[in-house]
Amino acid sequence: MAKTALITGASQGIGAAIAKKLASDGFNIAVNCYSEREVKNGGNQVAEACRSLGVEAECFIGDVSSFDSCAGMTKAVKEHFGTIDVLVNNAGITKDGLLARMSEAQFDMVASVNFKGVFNMTRHVSGVMIRQRSGHIINITSVAGLYGNPGQFNYSATKAGVVGMTLTAAKELGPRNITVNAVAPGFIETPMTDVLTDEQKAAALSSVPLGRFGKPEDIAAAVAFLASDAAGYISGQVIVVDGAMSM
Repeated sequence: MAKTALITGASQGIGAAIAKKLASDGFNIAVNCYSEREVKNGGNQVAEACRSLGVEAECFIGDVSSFDSCAGMTKAVKEHFGTIDVLVNNAGITKDGLLARMSEAQFDMVASVNFKGVFNMTRHVSGVMIRQRSGHIINITSVAGLYGNPGQFNYSATKAGVVGMTLTAAKELGPRNITVNAVAPGFIETPMTDVLTDEQKAAALSSVPLGRFGKPEDIAAAVAFLASDAAGYISGQVIVVDGAMSM
């Protein structure tokens, strides 16, 4: 039976690239979208691109910030595909602002998706993997969670928290043959970074020794390795993919 990968926030950007890469490696793909609108405006296209690679792919609506929604989505994916072998916790948002002016709502919104969302999905999907006695969980964190970033107090805090969850889950789930790792992107060309000004982009580029911004496919390649049998003895690690920006 073909293996199945569930990718949260997979209708665009990094999540879409991960879905397509894992499909090219032979995984059936569960494309998580937040809403029916996301399904129509990206999810369906991602699923169709995956199907063109010869695998089965379907969209599943689910709000990662909701414990019950994640439970329902996990059940639906398991019932449809029969297995969940890879979970990629990719869904994330930003609500940037300096700490002195950040509202409680800004903090809570980012925390509910980026931080609690990883707990919700890992909590439910790990149950499936424990019963299977196998699985790979890959969390998308950020170099902002490792080194901080002015104007992103909320985002950096949540991504640092994801690192902590990754390390703890690796220790707890390892005895059940489940690996848990994280990938920390640097500056990647996505819709999330398209909103930055040219000046902000130029400043960021000046700090990247490789002289270019990353592409979603760069992150997808790292995730695909961690989801493969070749990475079966790698767990509890954070793989930084940032063009040496954070050195």
